[in-house]
Amino acid sequence: MNPATILVVDDEPDLEQLVMQRFRRQVKSGQLKFHFAADGEQALSLLESEPDVDLVLSDINMPRMDGLTLLDCLKEVDRQLRTVIVSAYGDMRNIRTAMNRGAFDFVTKPIEFEDLEATIEKTLNDLHTFREMQKLRDSAERAKINLSRYFSPDLARELSENASFLGLGGEWREVSFVFTDLTDFTPLIENLEPSVVVPLLNEYLSGMTQIAFRHGGTIDKIVGDAVHAIFGAPLDQPEHAENAVACALSMDAFSEQYRQEKAAEGIALGVTRIGVHSGSAIVGNFGGELLFDYTAHGDAINTAARLEDLNKRLGTRICVSTDVVERVAQFKGRPVGWVALRGKSQKIKVFEPLDAQRAGDPAHRMYLDAYQQLEAGDPSACQAFAALLAHDRDDPLATFHLKRLLAGEVDANIALP
Repeated sequence: MNPATILVVDDEPDLEQLVMQRFRRQVKSGQLKFHFAADGEQALSLLESEPDVDLVLSDINMPRMDGLTLLDCLKEVDRQLRTVIVSAYGDMRNIRTAMNRGAFDFVTKPIEFEDLEATIEKTLNDLHTFREMQKLRDSAERAKINLSRYFSPDLARELSENASFLGLGGEWREVSFVFTDLTDFTPLIENLEPSVVVPLLNEYLSGMTQIAFRHGGTIDKIVGDAVHAIFGAPLDQPEHAENAVACALSMDAFSEQYRQEKAAEGIALGVTRIGVHSGSAIVGNFGGELLFDYTAHGDAINTAARLEDLNKRLGTRICVSTDVVERVAQFKGRPVGWVALRGKSQKIKVFEPLDAQRAGDPAHRMYLDAYQQLEAGDPSACQAFAALLAHDRDDPLATFHLKRLLAGEVDANIALP
């Protein structure tokens, strides 16, 4: 532990010897270290070369620069230190002035060294407490800045006050994942100037992350133009699947509106594909000692990523798993079919969530009727999907199933290449 460093500023020639004699034990043991200056100007010069000074013990009456002027100058020194003023007992006016200018305490002349020792100890203890509090505040501020990458501002503020949360480690939790990807963004940016690309992507990602935060999501990662969000961690969210679906629908609405706005500016932005899945994962801080990285590990994450990619095959923009649908009390959407996702041997049932307007459209009922025939292997399913496309020619999922049926597939078990 470094010694506390004291700068004594006084023009009395014998004071240095007296101080070193009085505090010889503390100096020898490494508790205290002293520097000496004859006036304020010399003190300021010494402070420039000695950055570790903790306490300035200064007389008031000195040549060239007195103690009161030195106090004013110390306000400009960007340092955490304390000042104790030394003055004659009858000079209370100057002592009051010194306290008003920032002196922490004072001792009177002639100096009683027991009083001086007690004052130094009290001042250094106060400085130590102040510095520890400053470290805690700085640590909390750094934590808030770090956490704001992952969590909404309110949650980041709450978590930054819980030091135990920042520890390493993780836990198994039931959570939901939302994975997004902006199609064809890489080839697009090759034809755009950086002055266009940077604000374009920043505005898009800002909108997507703010939507995740509003729905209680935690940002796991932002990889290029892709956003990975977790729902249900670090705080419990019994409705994590419902929040994830609502978030996906809001992201879809935002990204479609943003795409139309950019198209009006002559920028052909691709659609955003979204995958949502619920399941068990290990979540926590996996960043090591030097990096905070709140993330998740487990097969559920891979499934969400595969569902996002599945949209490419189906022509849809959002795919959610049956594990999500089973957790949402009043899920609005339509079944896609049974799919063995890439890298998976077991099939899962996939759904496309719908907003309230699309769920209330007559085309939704027509789709459900056609899908019921498809799932039952009823040959009339082909005619039912054709009728749906006559009603809504822009339905990509109906188009997908009609092409499957015309190619010889007969039920809701979807074969992927």
